[in-house]
Amino acid sequence: MQEFFSGFGAVCLYYVIFASIALISRVFIKIPDEIFRKILHFILIGSFPVYLYAFESWWISALSAVIFAIIVFPVLFFFERFKKYSEFVTERKKGELKSSLLLVFSMFAIVISVCVGIFSDRYIALASILAWGIGDAFAALIGKKFGKHKINAKHTDGKKSIEGTSAMFVCAVLSVLVVLISRGGISPIGYVIIPLITGVVSATAELYCKNGVDTFVCPVSSMITIIPLTFLFGGVL
Repeated sequence: MQEFFSGFGAVCLYYVIFASIALISRVFIKIPDEIFRKILHFILIGSFPVYLYAFESWWISALSAVIFAIIVFPVLFFFERFKKYSEFVTERKKGELKSSLLLVFSMFAIVISVCVGIFSDRYIALASILAWGIGDAFAALIGKKFGKHKINAKHTDGKKSIEGTSAMFVCAVLSVLVVLISRGGISPIGYVIIPLITGVVSATAELYCKNGVDTFVCPVSSMITIIPLTFLFGGVL
């Protein structure tokens, strides 16, 4: 019980500090909407290492992610009653932040349960999250700013661009590579193949996902890709 309260307290403290800084900045500084969305996005990603390392037991970590979502959901539901709320948090549609948080924390719980609970590998968990988190952020920023070549492939929403998808691929590859190098224990060719394949999977998943489900699909797809490839290339710790 002490482990839960200390770890959960660390998670709450993290969000209180960084969310407060972001929201106060939003009040006093004219931050472009898309930039502010990505600031919130990075705050969310930044909480994952807290979940990974603030708890000794994987199941307590996963449970705390679910409990946090249960606590936050009614709070966001309450604030949705205010007219300026949706505009302030840069929602593209009503309830977007609330539904996204449910997807994210559910995904956190699944990634922790599989990577840490089954395979006892925090690095794979971190690589799976960063492949999506950093890649998706830069895909949106690059796509909005420089995305002139739209991808109108079947089953896509027609809003994604070659530039944005390329940014997703590159960032996913680099993120996974850095984590795997930090982890070690993989054959040299694995450091090339694993990031490249994960980058392709992440970029493809992000391209075809609609209505914000990439928040869940991309990291889970990355995890499913990284785990077997890591063990294939000798990455047993």
